[in-house]
Amino acid sequence: MEVRFVDASGAHPREPEDVVELFGHEQGFFWVDVPVWDDASEALLTGLGCHSMVVEGCRQRNYVPTVHGYDDHVFVTTQSPYLGDAGHVHLLELDQIIAHHYLVTVHGPINPGLHQSVAQVETDGVLARIEAGRFRPGSPAELSYAITSAVARRQSGLIREVAQRLPGLERQVMASQLRDPEALLEQLFLIRHELITTRTMAAQCHDIWVRMAGIHRMADDPDATRARDLADQFDRVRSLADGEAHFLFGVIELYQTKVHTKMTVAMERLAVIAAVTLPITAIASVYGMNVIVSEHTHYTELVFVLVVMAAISLALLRWARRQGWW
Repeated sequence: MEVRFVDASGAHPREPEDVVELFGHEQGFFWVDVPVWDDASEALLTGLGCHSMVVEGCRQRNYVPTVHGYDDHVFVTTQSPYLGDAGHVHLLELDQIIAHHYLVTVHGPINPGLHQSVAQVETDGVLARIEAGRFRPGSPAELSYAITSAVARRQSGLIREVAQRLPGLERQVMASQLRDPEALLEQLFLIRHELITTRTMAAQCHDIWVRMAGIHRMADDPDATRARDLADQFDRVRSLADGEAHFLFGVIELYQTKVHTKMTVAMERLAVIAAVTLPITAIASVYGMNVIVSEHTHYTELVFVLVVMAAISLALLRWARRQGWW
């Protein structure tokens, strides 16, 4: 747990015990960042008077963003995407408790295979701006706005990363001879999964911040304006994801069309082969029946039969050519 007092001069480290004096500071506020949830974090939130549902929401993992409004604080959950191995998209949860005199940021449980710093990109980035003097938040809501904007930028960054790969995949699909279709199809659907996952995160975060803007205690102050702006940012990410998804679906449709066309051509050629060999098979079957017995080869009859077979096959090939089958 990291506790800082944020005022006009920057962010100053403090001890958790100092937070009890938060109502005695009029020119600043406390920022409590909880990288990993523990008993001390729970005790601090309970001491701040946070609702039991808020404490429970911070303790457990939330797979869907949520928002709860109370008399003196608001609890909101957002999610950031992180690309893992084999196209897996990790959901990095960030819980925020926004009050008049403090902001608490809680990083939700993450996959054990990920380093904790991955989940702290947004908060570490905002802290670096404060320490460098490029950002001076005047309230917990303004600080929350900066952190949540970084969440929207991360979502947008993943969409742009996917967009950079799509033109190459399109060229690969257009030039592909479908010699190894499984690998190409897997790439297409992994990218589709990344887009849909990020799009879902952005859409849910948009709905949450629309709700934040309508909470009664924020309805007529600058915080509502920031909440609406955040909703617009997430809506923009959703729009970007929809656009790239439409492009990707077009590439997948092109791929499927090429596969279906190739299968249709193969089936037509197989039909031609079957049609050409059918009379030969029929004649050979008749002459090979046990009811016809010959003690020696009749060369004249054999040549005649072979000529008939060849003539029928050539006639069928010519007919199939006129039909456009080959």
